Amino acid sequence: MTKSNALPPRQKAKKSDCWDLASLFPSDAAWEQAFTAWEARIEEYARFQGRLGHGAKTLAECLAFDLEMDRAGERLGTYAFLKTTEDTANATYQRMHGRYVGAASRAGQAASFLRPEILAIPKTTMSAFLADKRLAPYRLLLERLLRYKPHTLARREEKLLAMQTEMAQTAGQVFRQLNDADMRFGAVKDERGRAVELTHARFASLLQSPKRGVRKAAFHTVYAQYAAHENTLAAALAGSIHRDVYYARARCYPSALDAALFPDRVPRSVYENLIASVRRHLPSLHHYYDVRRRKMRLRELRHYDTYVPILSDLSSRHTWSQAVDLVLAALKPLGREYVQALAAGLRGRWCDRYENRGKQSGAFSCGTYDAEPFILMNYQSDVLDHVFTLAHEAGHSMHTYHSARRQPFAYYDYAIFVAEVASTFNEQLLGDYLLDNAPDDRRRAFLVNRRIDAMRATIFRQAMFAEFEKTTHELAEANEPLTVERFKSVYRELLEAYFGPDFALDDELELECFRIPHFHRAFYVYKYATGMAAAIALAERVRRGGRAELDDYLGFLSGGCSKDPLDLLRGAGVDMERPEPLDAALAQFGELVDLLDRLL
Repeated sequence: MTKSNALPPRQKAKKSDCWDLASLFPSDAAWEQAFTAWEARIEEYARFQGRLGHGAKTLAECLAFDLEMDRAGERLGTYAFLKTTEDTANATYQRMHGRYVGAASRAGQAASFLRPEILAIPKTTMSAFLADKRLAPYRLLLERLLRYKPHTLARREEKLLAMQTEMAQTAGQVFRQLNDADMRFGAVKDERGRAVELTHARFASLLQSPKRGVRKAAFHTVYAQYAAHENTLAAALAGSIHRDVYYARARCYPSALDAALFPDRVPRSVYENLIASVRRHLPSLHHYYDVRRRKMRLRELRHYDTYVPILSDLSSRHTWSQAVDLVLAALKPLGREYVQALAAGLRGRWCDRYENRGKQSGAFSCGTYDAEPFILMNYQSDVLDHVFTLAHEAGHSMHTYHSARRQPFAYYDYAIFVAEVASTFNEQLLGDYLLDNAPDDRRRAFLVNRRIDAMRATIFRQAMFAEFEKTTHELAEANEPLTVERFKSVYRELLEAYFGPDFALDDELELECFRIPHFHRAFYVYKYATGMAAAIALAERVRRGGRAELDDYLGFLSGGCSKDPLDLLRGAGVDMERPEPLDAALAQFGELVDLLDRLL
């Protein structure tokens, strides 16, 4: 492998390509100073303990202090976390983040009396408190807290649960360290015959190579490493699942799924209807795989053939600057204020752009109330999906941007359920813009293929993941051992159902369940699917509508968590408790497959 193809260490990355965390803290020393001061204040919780029922004034003072601590802690924790992602093997920042997590755990222990004391206040007394103007800023917060009364334990038990914070993160931390820092995939040859270091980001790029041998080599090389570590990976995943089940049982929820849905007031039917609807439309997905196989002139279609564009000769290459310009042009329907704010961030230093050795894989947006909404990327100029990823993460960041400016701290942090709408909405606008400006039918077919693959990945694939999470948690709840072979057999059954009878499944693909980071944050992935369905409906509404429809959507972005997620979406113009948005999206998928078949 040539020196030019090796990943640079973090210290060699260009400053202009890296995020500027100064809006959080200008230096590590400033973080240390703020952390010391914040940590010292944890003991101040004690002055409120045992007094919350004494009057509205005391309760208001306590809630104000708690939010002040949360706000300061958010900045500290975010800075420490973001520094760890720059180089996951950097011991200094691992220690910094560990110190924050430890202090946050102690703060949680110190504050553990709040919920049980508030919930112990008699109903008539609490009603009188809520009528006091001093508690007006916290009324919604308190009303939401009172919902948790059946799931809140006594003070000593709550303290014990709070003490488990660090321990509960162990399984996920083991996975991240193994997956991002310790595992090495070696080198493979690209389509030009050059040896390149195989990383998570380059794996995505190589799977889009027009040469099947390159795709095949990358696939088998990557999965050889997962096979070599399958026992550790299975143990880590089982640990995450058992953690979810433990906390659900400890807090008296019927199941881990019910516990995950409770905070957003999402009915279980929304989750189950997603899976049922997608299952009904699997024939459309199987038809797409057949179209892809025929148009690629393959005797059999394998997993490593599903990411390369069918028209692979139509290469797509965008520098970072070109990608930013493209995203901004596509988002013009969102108005001048939105586009100008995003332009300043993307052309400035909101984003950590390129891969370096040890950097966390994938992409994310991480915003706070008092700082810029940062974006981590591992941008590859020859991967069109990375342009869409930039639009996606920009959607998250601008959601934070709007909510932080229009909501108080207590209500700015929106739920993940609606977060995926804002991000996928931007992808829809980008896809529409590219299709509208396609120069000919071949480029149009290329873009239709890309949109189909995006829907496949975001609706069908995430629904499959949602099934896997539901099944494996139910196995744990039934006290069945979660072994390597059990995980793989569950995943194999899903692969066979979703890919269909005519798809050639490599045995290694069963190992995919061990490399999905979201499985360590259970019952998250279904929100990608429901979010895309909502985004398709809302993007169409904004594009075809006028100022009122745009204002509805911008109001949604500015809503934070001031309303429950389903109510925020209804205000924007879509009702996700009804089947129409998902059915419309899945019907559109089938229509696009038919169109692609005709265009090719």
